Amino acid sequence: MDFQYKIPAAAVLGPALLAFALVALVRHRRDAPGWRGGPLLLRSVTALYATAVASLTFFPLWIYGGAYRNEAEWIGQIQPVPLLLADITMVPNVIMFLPLGFLLPLLFPRITRGRTVLACALISLGIEVTQLLQYIAFAHGRAVDINDLIANTLGGLLGYATLRAAQRAATTRAALERVSSPAQTVG
Repeated sequence: MDFQYKIPAAAVLGPALLAFALVALVRHRRDAPGWRGGPLLLRSVTALYATAVASLTFFPLWIYGGAYRNEAEWIGQIQPVPLLLADITMVPNVIMFLPLGFLLPLLFPRITRGRTVLACALISLGIEVTQLLQYIAFAHGRAVDINDLIANTLGGLLGYATLRAAQRAATTRAALERVSSPAQTVG
């Protein structure tokens, strides 16, 4: 049977955002720590950011079957040699992870630079693996590229550096402290 089916981002991410909004509402009404005022705003911005990243990296999700199915070997979708084809196209990947490097220390005030960069690298790796699994399962998807992992991780580091620079100025430090989550330990 030949078929092609498109799953738009809104079909998956819309309900996910709605679920977040319901959790936020319940926690806000129960006066849970970190779910009022600035911290709630920070969590909401982070949820919107995560939704945007998921939309850009996973959707639309095309499912093909029969004659429409891509018969190219999945192993050909992996580009493991770093920086061989590095060019200006890496810039969007750097930019995409700047907010993550900025937001993580606000969500987890005790997180270190190293753990922020590690988290960015692991999240980027998760995206690349998910894209590969999409290709294997649905015979359609994006190439898995080590350059994306490098660029995303660099973006996270630059986001972290941007936050620390902003925290040095008294006016921005005060504003950032108002939205930052209550101090949490990072295991």
